[in-house]
Amino acid sequence: MGKESINIYAIAKEAGVSPATVSRVLTKSAKVSKEKKDRVQALIDKYNFKPNVLARRLSNTESKTLGILSSDIRNPFYASLFVECEKAANARGYTVLLCNSLGKNELEDSQLEGLFEQRVDAIIQTGGRVDELVSDEEYVEHVNKIADSIPVIITGKLEGSECYQVNIDQGHAMEILMEYLIELGHQEIALVGGRKSAKSTYDKQLRYRQLLRRHSIKFNKDWIVEGESYDIEGGYECMNRLFESNKKLPSALIAINDFTAIGIMRSIREHGLEIPMDISVASFDNTFVSEVPTPKLTTVGYDYKLLGETLIDVAINAIYKKDPPRMQLIKSELVIRDSCKEIVVK
Repeated sequence: MGKESINIYAIAKEAGVSPATVSRVLTKSAKVSKEKKDRVQALIDKYNFKPNVLARRLSNTESKTLGILSSDIRNPFYASLFVECEKAANARGYTVLLCNSLGKNELEDSQLEGLFEQRVDAIIQTGGRVDELVSDEEYVEHVNKIADSIPVIITGKLEGSECYQVNIDQGHAMEILMEYLIELGHQEIALVGGRKSAKSTYDKQLRYRQLLRRHSIKFNKDWIVEGESYDIEGGYECMNRLFESNKKLPSALIAINDFTAIGIMRSIREHGLEIPMDISVASFDNTFVSEVPTPKLTTVGYDYKLLGETLIDVAINAIYKKDPPRMQLIKSELVIRDSCKEIVVK
């Protein structure tokens, strides 16, 4: 083990104990068996390991700080959620420390570790690898090592983890939007943006197909158009591909989020079509972005205040070992604006 790799996890692994046990030896904050204590202390001496804030993790002193690890605060969804989390935390006597992983796994790992080293009392993760349909086993293990000492709350899923989950009911969100479009007379509806390796997108795609069957509407595989990113350019690229395919266009498009909807609308206009006269567009999230374009977007929104307060309350209750629910779902609501029109059956 090189000197640069010496940390509490490396010592714990070599000693065959948990990171919490190493912390207890370093802080002398709890009883550890003599055999384990001797093993850990021998490695501490061997590598001349110096305790830092991480080593004092189990000192039982609250920092009154909650760490929030976000995928990308530039996305209006994460920005809206963070603001509500911060307001809820402040109202309860806590401050928050924000990090952004920017879609980079290495950065996500280091920031998760960094928040722990900063002695936050709990970590809330929104986006990133907790959004993946198939959980990364190494990341689950990393999270579980931290969850041994402090609560970890996520807005996605990590199979095999000890996290608390507070999620948006994605299936319900898709259902209320699809029912609205079908009530307007739309039978040709596309779902544009996102990738099915992300759980939220997978759940939406699954419910989309279920609802088509429920209403006896034929599924058209060409009308699920996936992209790599969830931003404006991602939506623009997806819609351009749909045009370039020379396939029949649907009467309505559902964008995977407000951000991609803006790109979709730009592409539609560049191709000489009007919204909603030629094609209707709807989306998810009801962020400030949905009120920027002309026409304003019909979108499914969430109670960001409730979502933020629930995340913070779960974190604080878990800190004080009040046994909050392991999983909670937040419902959605439809916000009708100007981007969808009724189909008149002749």
